[in-house]
Amino acid sequence: MPLSRSSAPRPANRLLATLPKKEYESLLPKLEMIPLQFEDVLYEAGGVIVDVYFPTSGIVSLLAAVDDRATLEVGLVGREGMVGLPIFMEVKTSSNRAVVQGAGSALKMKAKDFRKECNDGGLLPRLLRRYSHSLLTQISQTAVCNRFHPIDARLARWLLMTRDRMGADEFQLTQDFLSNMLGVRREGVNKAAGALQEQGLISYSRGALTIKKRVGLEAIACHCYKIIKDEYKTAPSK
Repeated sequence: MPLSRSSAPRPANRLLATLPKKEYESLLPKLEMIPLQFEDVLYEAGGVIVDVYFPTSGIVSLLAAVDDRATLEVGLVGREGMVGLPIFMEVKTSSNRAVVQGAGSALKMKAKDFRKECNDGGLLPRLLRRYSHSLLTQISQTAVCNRFHPIDARLARWLLMTRDRMGADEFQLTQDFLSNMLGVRREGVNKAAGALQEQGLISYSRGALTIKKRVGLEAIACHCYKIIKDEYKTAPSK
């Protein structure tokens, strides 16, 4: 059901929350609050983007195909941004698979309505340009990280990024899913996660992972985490 001006509080999504009140309220009739369920697929690679999503909690992974069966995470979107950015760039299809990696909720808008809002001026297009830079920074740094850094540093970086966007120390996670996120075999993930667990930095049981010592993970994570985190903290801004 679309939101109404009388019932909707200011959004948890940072892009929408940065808009002037009047501009945000003009979007409300076109926004619908929906749940994001773990492993839900929002887009398939090559698929037409029908809706765009502004997460208010939870996170969505952007996956690139490695071959017919394997994928690799290239981007992670939480309440700082949106899923469906190609529409803003006048592209109707997604080059990535978008999968819910952390359960939560999002404000959904029809792509055609979103495109119209982007063309009507206001602050939204400026915020989206700034967010585009933020996401491109994350994608490029993730590519460097996946190519040059060891699995334990990559895992620590990924867990910290996930925690930043989820706003919680515990989240649902399967080993197969994490293997796809990092582009390594499950055996490698098990070994790296086991080492972190032995150091008391995380605990993992029955699909639930808990970060116990954030400082310890930060010590292991590569410098990529700081680069992405600093960009994450500054965008979007007016």
